[in-house]
Amino acid sequence: MESIKVEDYMNKRPVTFTPDMPLSEAMDKILKTHQSGAPVIDDRHKVVGFLSELDMIHQLLKVGYACQDSKTVGDCMYKDVLSVSPYDNIMRLAEQMVPTKPKVYPVCDGGRLVGLITRRDILKAISTQIGDGFMHPV
Repeated sequence: MESIKVEDYMNKRPVTFTPDMPLSEAMDKILKTHQSGAPVIDDRHKVVGFLSELDMIHQLLKVGYACQDSKTVGDCMYKDVLSVSPYDNIMRLAEQMVPTKPKVYPVCDGGRLVGLITRRDILKAISTQIGDGFMHPV
């Protein structure tokens, strides 16, 4: 397989959250976009956290749906976020994801969010490479 980069398959316009966003607004964004989670960014587009569907479910079970507006994304987000570079090799990232790594990675360049890469994106890259291999024998 040829070396393909994360930037070739990443979502360049991912949904994002801010730490002060109400949890209800974040939930609406996730439900509308069908993303399984999203990076939390500051005003300089630096990733300060990540909020997943599971994080939201966990918080909503604790406080109840009626009290969701009292919580913000910053209250619920995961702060130790693993990110990747747009120039990383997508096949190496696939190997890292196999054991139990996150399903979604923010893509950062110079510390700023430039995209999002998911397991589905990596599967598309692998599928393309396998298809190319069948069409162009070595």
